[in-house]
Amino acid sequence: MSTESEHPVGIDELLERVREGLDRVEAKEAHDAAQSGEALLVDIRYAALRDRDGLIPGALVVERNELEWRLDPQGSHRASEATSHDLRVVVVCNEGYASSLAAVSLRQLGLHRATDLVGGFQAWKAAGFPVTT
Repeated sequence: MSTESEHPVGIDELLERVREGLDRVEAKEAHDAAQSGEALLVDIRYAALRDRDGLIPGALVVERNELEWRLDPQGSHRASEATSHDLRVVVVCNEGYASSLAAVSLRQLGLHRATDLVGGFQAWKAAGFPVTT
């Protein structure tokens, strides 16, 4: 049963809502956390973007449609890096939009420290952090 106060939510409003619950990180913080082993960077960009722009060294590449299966610490298809619900995951997409939605999905699986990179891979690259081709 719906009420008059319910209305469809556009993507801009949805992004604003989900980001309120995320402690999003800038490129430098993501780089430092990955270098120190405090966070796992997870690149969800599709293959054509990775081929075009390169990869973040050490990032786990997981296509977006496989993300929840690969990062669920209890899942039978999990990546070896998915060791605990306490794992700090920083999701990286191309420009920092899809990654916000993906991070919220991971939080719904119990990965309470999941977040995303503000500006995505493009911000990482613009900040001058390492990229391999």
